[in-house]
Amino acid sequence: MCTRFHIDISDKELQEIVAAAEGSALAEKFLRAGDPLTTSGEVRPTNVVPVIAMNKSVHRTVFPMKWGFHITGLHDSNTISMVLNARSETASQKRTFQESWRQHRCIIPASYYFEWEHFTSPDGRKKTGQKYAIQPRGAAITWLGGLYRIEDGLPHFVVLTRPPARDIAFIHDRMPVILPRDLVDAWIDPAADPDEIIRHALNDMAYDKAV
Repeated sequence: MCTRFHIDISDKELQEIVAAAEGSALAEKFLRAGDPLTTSGEVRPTNVVPVIAMNKSVHRTVFPMKWGFHITGLHDSNTISMVLNARSETASQKRTFQESWRQHRCIIPASYYFEWEHFTSPDGRKKTGQKYAIQPRGAAITWLGGLYRIEDGLPHFVVLTRPPARDIAFIHDRMPVILPRDLVDAWIDPAADPDEIIRHALNDMAYDKAV
């Protein structure tokens, strides 16, 4: 599960990524639609943030994108639901994500992501507890693997998830797919094999209690 992450622009590379998104014509288009670009701090669902993907010329580019796919009929035929994550194990088979899995993969750069400890109370109820900030050990940037698509002329993304690394399994039974920096370009390349790349997702995580 991934429903919050943080952008700290004290990192020079993240500063450059944010600046590229701010200079995009899409940033102005989102602003006119009532969705200003979030450039730092805690990111929440439906926020617009810098995302890395290939442009039409197959060059790595930073685009502002909005977090969440709108899905009709997920619970009933009259309801529009917001989907924030896609399970990496089944994305290639799900109609909602199939095309994005094949052709529209992206990277969401963050400093770290947040997760709340999930547990069962003595009375059998599912509860959430301590909030944690999690990132790859020794890394300044957390490269979250994602998928994107166009909705009403604007790009939207979801974050891919997977079973948790062993050290953080006590927090939650899912975690985002986090890729090594040197596989960012491969992941967003439409010609690459996502199943092969995702095998190299990072497992060595550092975590701290957050407020």
